Amino acid sequence: MTDKLVIFDTTLRDGEQSPGASMTQDEKLRIARQLERLKVDVIEAGFAASSNGDFHCVQAIASVIKDAVVCSLSRANDRDVSRSVEALKPARHGRVHIFIATSPLHMEKKLRMSPEEVLEQARLSVRFARQHMSDIEFSAEDGYRSDLDFLARVCEAVIKEGTTTINIPDTVGYAIPELYGNFIKSLREKVPNSDKVVWSVHCHNDLGMAVANSLAGVKFGGARQVECTINGLGERAGNCSLEEVVMAVKTRRDYFGLDVGIDTTQIVPASKLVSSTTGFVVQPNKAVVGANAFAHASGIHQDGVLKARNTYEIMRAQDVGWNANKIVLGKLSGRTAFKQRLHDLGVVMDSDADVMTAFMKFKELADRKKDIFDEDILALVGESSSTAHKERYGFVSLSHQSTTGTQPHAEIVFTEDGTEVRAAAVGNGSVDASLKAIESHVKSGAELVLYSVNAISGSTESQGEVTVRLQDSGRIVNGVGADPDIIVASAKAYLSALNKLSSQVERIPAQG
Repeated sequence: MTDKLVIFDTTLRDGEQSPGASMTQDEKLRIARQLERLKVDVIEAGFAASSNGDFHCVQAIASVIKDAVVCSLSRANDRDVSRSVEALKPARHGRVHIFIATSPLHMEKKLRMSPEEVLEQARLSVRFARQHMSDIEFSAEDGYRSDLDFLARVCEAVIKEGTTTINIPDTVGYAIPELYGNFIKSLREKVPNSDKVVWSVHCHNDLGMAVANSLAGVKFGGARQVECTINGLGERAGNCSLEEVVMAVKTRRDYFGLDVGIDTTQIVPASKLVSSTTGFVVQPNKAVVGANAFAHASGIHQDGVLKARNTYEIMRAQDVGWNANKIVLGKLSGRTAFKQRLHDLGVVMDSDADVMTAFMKFKELADRKKDIFDEDILALVGESSSTAHKERYGFVSLSHQSTTGTQPHAEIVFTEDGTEVRAAAVGNGSVDASLKAIESHVKSGAELVLYSVNAISGSTESQGEVTVRLQDSGRIVNGVGADPDIIVASAKAYLSALNKLSSQVERIPAQG
């Protein structure tokens, strides 16, 4: 007999708290649809009370997701809970996720509340939520650093009020696997009604042990829900990585004795979509989804794999979706084939006009590039989605000149609020000159804190994907641009980042 391990994905909420990882509603919807194809059990769509934008994102995701539970985070107060309940009304399966800090440090320094006040606030918020929704999750923020006896009192109280899932986060990544597993086990033993709920773990990666701690919480603590993100995305050093937890449980089923409902062939497509959307490049040696995860350079390893794959591979690349990168389209492909490929990739566009916009960009790219990969198509769709929103800045054209011994020069044409403007500048290189040309007109004053280039596919004719991270007045945003010409991709990325800086969507940091 085996148990089911619930996979709770918080890429769209906790993952989005990575500096610069904020996503548009269209981007969130695209990722949510891919998470549903991945067959995650719970999708945490956002923090509805944090802003009108997040409210509408949660509402939109709740309207389109049919199989997974759609969840909204709430602080332990009636206003937050009410906003979550309202946003989740369209959901076939909805969950309110209430949190309040329970560690002595957080209660004293952050909340400025006594333990008894925190206990009462937790109890009342769950009672209020239970009047409107049957699926309630309660999280004790900084739970691992909480006093065990006090935490047990809180858990017992919220279970009596109707909580169905209790989550004990290692909010700051302080835990050690053995200690964390024993902590969850001891807590469950102290709570007399612990058998009435599903116990959950939510671990951060500050010491590089988020996955190990989560699995220890499952194996030794008896947790049956893991909260995680695609690629381990998240603030600071990130969250527990979904792909690593899932493949660990599936590969070592002999040890964990658990089933997961994940369609693992959708893991790599999900990883690539989140990476291209946020601009957070996956390191080549990342487990499961890194470019080198199934690569063998050593002659001894190559010889062994050729003779018997399981000599050096404990998983098949195909099982996690690595065979998805097929060349399927070229310049002779028509709109029907293109539309079918969008469907295969899990991309749903709002209208025929949006499909046509993406298709025209595809044809333009096909004239310049012989083979079109899935990653190319996803990059094009991302661009089409951005332009559809009448953003403030848009790329038109670029010319640049760079000769050894002379200073590089660039001239760019771009739109500002629909009007074409021209700008020129010199720089230390063609990229520098192009970005300085844009800045000479825009005068944003933003600081460039990251410039990263990544090849979308593995050849010299592949599109280059550039990530630009800008910081201005404490605000950090990412811009992503893709083009076979890396200079053009850089200009597109810079304009994309400027668009996000000019957007004044208000965000409120949530729990870890």
